[in-house]
Amino acid sequence: MPVTIPTGVEVKIHPDAIEAKGPKGIDFVELNALVKVEQVENQIVVSRNSDDKDARAAHGLSRALINNLVTGVSAGFSREMEVVGTGYTVMAQKGGLLLNIGFSHPVFIGEVEGINYEVQKGNTSFSVSGYNKYMVGQVSAKIRSVRPPEPFKGKGIRYKDEYIRRKAGKTVGK
Repeated sequence: MPVTIPTGVEVKIHPDAIEAKGPKGIDFVELNALVKVEQVENQIVVSRNSDDKDARAAHGLSRALINNLVTGVSAGFSREMEVVGTGYTVMAQKGGLLLNIGFSHPVFIGEVEGINYEVQKGNTSFSVSGYNKYMVGQVSAKIRSVRPPEPFKGKGIRYKDEYIRRKAGKTVGK
């Protein structure tokens, strides 16, 4: 399945890597030696050199990485998050995010190259966005790990679409 190159994206294929430049930024992906990548008009075609198991696996992985590369530099990726808890807030500060999440001190999440933070109105939800899908996921997971949601009241930092399995509290036994 070929990867379509949208308008405004410039792709260069090197012997061991593929580089893409678009409105969101410049990024590259290293290529596996078991696959061959070529550009045909406004599409990138990935084919494998042989039909063994490793080549088939590398074929699908390389195609997915190239698709994410092209999508990232043209449209970008975003992860919506929210803080849940009484008094929990998020504030955008120069160079990162300031989280008030029930600790005795505020937690500052620093700036990461290629990643943007945007706090929505109400200071309880925010988004992490960028052109590299891996980095957006990595930074989001790092922010979530500061205070993961707990199962009793559901307080903590969570993804917008995340389901938290709730537990019943203590009961009085006779």
